[in-house]
Amino acid sequence: MAQPVLRLHAAPGEIDAEAWNALLAMQATPSPFMRHEYLDALHRSGSATPEHGWTPQFATLWTMIAACPLYIKDHSYGEYVFDWAWANAYEQHGLAYYPKALVAVPFTPVPGTRLLARDADSRALLVQGLVQFCKEAELSSLHLLFGADEDIAACADHGLMLRNTVQFHWSNPPADGTAGYADFEAFLASLSHDKRKKIRQERRKVADAGVTFRWARGSDIPAADWDFFYRCYARTYREHGNAPYLSRDFFQRMADTLPKAWLLFVAERDGRPIAASLIALSVDGADSAAPVAAYGRYWGALERVDCLHFDACWQPRIRHPWTSRNPSCYKARTRQADVHDRHRNN
Repeated sequence: MAQPVLRLHAAPGEIDAEAWNALLAMQATPSPFMRHEYLDALHRSGSATPEHGWTPQFATLWTMIAACPLYIKDHSYGEYVFDWAWANAYEQHGLAYYPKALVAVPFTPVPGTRLLARDADSRALLVQGLVQFCKEAELSSLHLLFGADEDIAACADHGLMLRNTVQFHWSNPPADGTAGYADFEAFLASLSHDKRKKIRQERRKVADAGVTFRWARGSDIPAADWDFFYRCYARTYREHGNAPYLSRDFFQRMADTLPKAWLLFVAERDGRPIAASLIALSVDGADSAAPVAAYGRYWGALERVDCLHFDACWQPRIRHPWTSRNPSCYKARTRQADVHDRHRNN
């Protein structure tokens, strides 16, 4: 029986969106960031392109039994995993660390499936093909970031080295197996007195500053709110001396092609918007109303209000009405690991 063929694609748009998303739907830990619409928007909007050091070489194993977002990188920006020590070690030994191969979602430190596959054998063949490609292309290394457990296991089976880091996730029901929270007050009641008091004090500071919140999801988010959100998002980066990773066109494409995956909170004071928080939703299907996970991703403010960041970005995901209708709608994202191949230069 002939071995499946590994194909490389210079843009996600070269891959059939329906086939990609169908493969994603088969995975144990899918996320909206691995949907074809999201990855294609990163490319078409100019956010993750060769001009910015992200050269797509999306890999598919035919007949479409496995696939992954593969990039050739000439830097390590936008990865949220810091491998500068590896790059420095290479330079000190007169070796070239870049270009390197990276399996990841650009600018997205959200754990989840990275190696889409019909089964374990297909995933193993995909890793084997990626390693062989890196050898033939004489790349320094192969990295897989924020992968699911099955991704990590497949990479380890092929001799890749593992590094673990820790993220903290809120889940309902809690990961310790206790009963889920019916609403935000039930969550507060589960905390110690001191922690409960601190959260209420922080929320009171925001309320006493005259700040209120409104929200909209998907196609109900007006263009003016998308524009305002982007002003806030871009300002956050510029305050730290950086250009924003994502363009306004990227978010327009999200509004057009993946609207149900986005929930926008706008903070207002005296009738004026002053801050915004954009949350991604993972749903069981493209038209599903009930999210199964929420990811706080993008934030920004035009005015400084004490405790507003925390109140706008984290607590709305717990206080939102969906939690009372569906206590299980927010689940934990597992600990992430980044994986890289043993270096090829001697």
